[in-house]
Amino acid sequence: MEPTQSPSAHTCNSLMLLISRHLHCSPRNKAQAFKQHKVCFTHGSTRAIPGGSFLPSNSENLLLMDPLPTCALLCSIFILGELVNGQMVIFHLNNKCPFPVWPAAAPNAGHPVIADGGFLLPPNQTKRVHAPPTWNGRFWGRTGCDFTTTSKPGCQTGDCQGLLSCNGTIGTPPATLVEVALQEDQSKPSFYDVSVVDGYNLPIAVSTKPAYRKCWIGGCTKSINSVCPQELQVLDHSGAAVVACKSACLAFDLDVFCCRNSYGKPETCKPSVYSAMFKDACPSYFSYAYDTPPPLVNCYSREYAITFCPSRWGSLLSQ
Repeated sequence: MEPTQSPSAHTCNSLMLLISRHLHCSPRNKAQAFKQHKVCFTHGSTRAIPGGSFLPSNSENLLLMDPLPTCALLCSIFILGELVNGQMVIFHLNNKCPFPVWPAAAPNAGHPVIADGGFLLPPNQTKRVHAPPTWNGRFWGRTGCDFTTTSKPGCQTGDCQGLLSCNGTIGTPPATLVEVALQEDQSKPSFYDVSVVDGYNLPIAVSTKPAYRKCWIGGCTKSINSVCPQELQVLDHSGAAVVACKSACLAFDLDVFCCRNSYGKPETCKPSVYSAMFKDACPSYFSYAYDTPPPLVNCYSREYAITFCPSRWGSLLSQ
C-alpha cells in the first residue's frame, strides 16, 4: 500500500463534498452523448460545465470543526477504508518518453485532489495513483519543468502556477488532456477521452488494465508538434524547438473556432482546417468541441493505464 500524505484544507473540503454523495451535473453545452449520461467534464470554454454540489443539511457542524486535524483524521479513515474494501480506482501512469514528465491531475467540482495534483515521473517509470470510485477530473503531462528557481512558469508546457503539486489547479494550455468521469456502479457508464481541443503537447494513450480493444485510446500517427503551423506553435525557452501546438480557439479566440455564441451547438460548430490537422494526426482524440462521432470511451474498470509517449519517441507511430 502506498503511503497517504496528510491532506490540505482544499483536499479535505473536496473530500467532504465527495462523502456527501450529492453531486450534480448541468447538461448545458454538452453534446448529446454527454447529456444522456450527465457526464461532468470541464473543457475550457467550449465543453460541458460542472454543476454545483451540496452537503446534507446535518453536515454544518462537520465543516465547523477544527479543520486540519479533523480533516487529516477523516481523510485517512476514508481513504484507508476505501483501500481496505477494495473500492479505490487505481490509475497506472507510465512514462515511455525519453525525458521526464511531470503528470498533473485536477478534479472537477466536488471531487478531491489526488496525488497532490502533480509529481515527477522519470523515463521508463510508473506510478500508481489512487482515486475514489466516482472521481471526475483530468490528467495531463507537463514538460520542461524546473522548480528550483522562483521564475515562472515552472514548466514549458502544462504549467500550474509554477507548482510541482498543482493541488487542483488546472494547467496552462496547450496540453493534451485525459478526461475521466467514473461511476462506482458497473451498470452506469464510466467515460474517458483524450482531448486536444485546447491544444497538444504530448501523445497519450489510455486503456483499462488489463487492456481491451474497445477500451483503448491510442496515441497519434504523427507528431502534431512536427506539423504545427507557425501561428499555433509554442517554442521552448531557446526559441529553437516546438514544444506544444495551440488549438485555433486558444490561438485566435474566435467564436467560430471556440464553438461559442451562434456557433455554440453541433449544427453550427464545424471542424476547421486546424482541427482537421489535429484529427489527422490523432484520430482517436477530441479535435474540437463537437467532434463527431464523439471519441468517448465507456469502460468500467478498477484499474486504468495512462501512458505518455505510448510508442517509441521519434518513430512515426509514437508521437
